[in-house]
Amino acid sequence: MDLSQLEVFLTVARERRFSRAAEKLFRTQSAVSQTIRKLELDIGEPLFDRSSRDGVLTDAGRVLQEYAEKLLNLRQDAQTALVEMRELQKGQLAIAANEFTALYLLPVLGEFRRLHPTIKITVRRSLGSHIPDDVLKHNVELGVLSYDPQEPQLRSAVVYLDELVFVVPPGHPLASAGEVSIRQLGAESFIAHIVASPYREKVIEAFRRHKTPLHMDVELPTLQAITRFVSMGKGVALVPEISVESEISRGELVRVPVRDLHFQRKLRLVYRQESALSHAGRAFLKVAEQAAKERGGRYRFQREK
Repeated sequence: MDLSQLEVFLTVARERRFSRAAEKLFRTQSAVSQTIRKLELDIGEPLFDRSSRDGVLTDAGRVLQEYAEKLLNLRQDAQTALVEMRELQKGQLAIAANEFTALYLLPVLGEFRRLHPTIKITVRRSLGSHIPDDVLKHNVELGVLSYDPQEPQLRSAVVYLDELVFVVPPGHPLASAGEVSIRQLGAESFIAHIVASPYREKVIEAFRRHKTPLHMDVELPTLQAITRFVSMGKGVALVPEISVESEISRGELVRVPVRDLHFQRKLRLVYRQESALSHAGRAFLKVAEQAAKERGGRYRFQREK
C-alpha cells in the first residue's frame, strides 16, 4: 500500500464512480480499477461493494478512508513544512558557546532574529573543550570557540578578534596611569575566573617570566560576577575585552594597558560541511558574514578551511 494507491482510492470514494474518478485523475478507468484491485489484495478486504453501481464503501473501505485522509493530510503538512523551512519561515538552530564566546553572538543573533523571526534559536552553554564534539555529534549545528579545534571534519571562520584587558575600578591608584608593567601588578589582588583556560595559564607564565607574584585571592564562576566585584573596588582583573565594553564606556571600570601583556584571541564559528547544514544554519553564516562587513572593527568573517 502506497500513497498513490490511497489517492486513487479516495478519489473513487469521493466521486462514487470509477469512471468519474478516472476523469479526475486523468487515467483510464481500467487503470483505476487495477489500482483498487491491487490495494484490496494488499489489504485482504474488499473496499467497494461491487453489487452497487454507486461505488459504496464496505466497512473496510470506510475504515481505510479515515486513515487514508489522515496520511495524505500529513504528507501535505510535511511538504508545506519543508517549503517553509527552505524559505526560512520555520525551523530551529542550536548553537554551542561558553560564557565568553556567547557575548559575540548577541548582536549577530539580534540581526538574525530581525531577518528570520520565526526560526527558534537555542544557545547551549558548553565548555569550550566540548564544543567541537557537540558539533560533530550533531548535538548542535554551530559552535563558537576561542581556539582552533584542529579537527579535519570541521570547517571554521574567524569572526571576532578579542583581547585580554586589565581593568580596575575608577578610584584605583592605577586608573589614571597611561600604561603599567607587569612588575607594578605584583601587589594587586586579582579576581579570577574559577574555570581553568589556556589563557589563564599564559597569564600565570607571563607573571612567572617577569618574576612577579600573581595573587588570585578570589575566584568567581562568571565574568559578570568578576566585573561587578571589580567595579565594587574589591580587586582588579584580566578579562576579555568584549565582556567589559559596556562597563568601560559607562565609566564603571577603567582599562589600563599592560606593557608586557598582549594576548589576542580569535573567536571562530565552527560547523560541519556547509552542505550538511540546515537552511537556518547556512542563513546564520550569511548573517555573520554580513555583520562583519557592516560592523567592521573587531568583527570579521575569514574562512579558514
